[in-house]
Amino acid sequence: MQLFYNQHISEDTKQFTFDKDESRHIVRVLRKKEGDILYITNGNHYLFTVEIVIASDKKCIVTIIKKEEKKSSRNYYLHVAIAPTKNNDRLEWFLEKATEIGIDEITPIICKNSERKVVKTERLAKIIQAAMKQSLQYKLPKLNEPVKFSEFIQQQFSSQLFIAHCEDDTRKNTLKDGIDLASSYTILIGPEGDFSTDEIKKSLSQKFTPITLGNTRLRTETAGLTAVQQISFLHQ
Repeated sequence: MQLFYNQHISEDTKQFTFDKDESRHIVRVLRKKEGDILYITNGNHYLFTVEIVIASDKKCIVTIIKKEEKKSSRNYYLHVAIAPTKNNDRLEWFLEKATEIGIDEITPIICKNSERKVVKTERLAKIIQAAMKQSLQYKLPKLNEPVKFSEFIQQQFSSQLFIAHCEDDTRKNTLKDGIDLASSYTILIGPEGDFSTDEIKKSLSQKFTPITLGNTRLRTETAGLTAVQQISFLHQ
């Protein structure tokens, strides 16, 4: 099944018009015609089965013939706050794979040692959308705008809080030893140069629990994906 995404379709939508780019893709590239069936999600747990009524490459119009609510099979909420990597491709790789495995929210955090201070979220959002469609999921992970580390940890959290860092002077648990199952989690992943000592101290004062993700030093994007995978595995 090929899945399309459009956030503007609601439960009450009866007919929908694709924009020009999507219409061209459907009609010219996929060679769809009147009467053909497509599948669309609004990224909010709904799957819509639609029939093409006008197959124009400028304005492809469909009629909703079936809607289904698709609740997530996961019984937890995962928020990863991750420092942008110097090479943007690595951050995009993390977003793609984390979406495929299962993640609910991502926040780019700008840390003292961050080599990339500017993050353009428009392209990142498209990476997440494509990964959601490819993996046939019906809930779009939330991508927040970048925020400074010091501002991020000052907010009020209702989840279990973890920070993965490389300093050796703090006792660390594994996620297996530290989490309460079927809960909500926020995990901090630092930049290539790791969190600063001051950032680690501030996170601990805000009740973040230090964790280890293994016995080797991981790249930022690998650490982020390892955390996502471990949380997923522990809930299976």
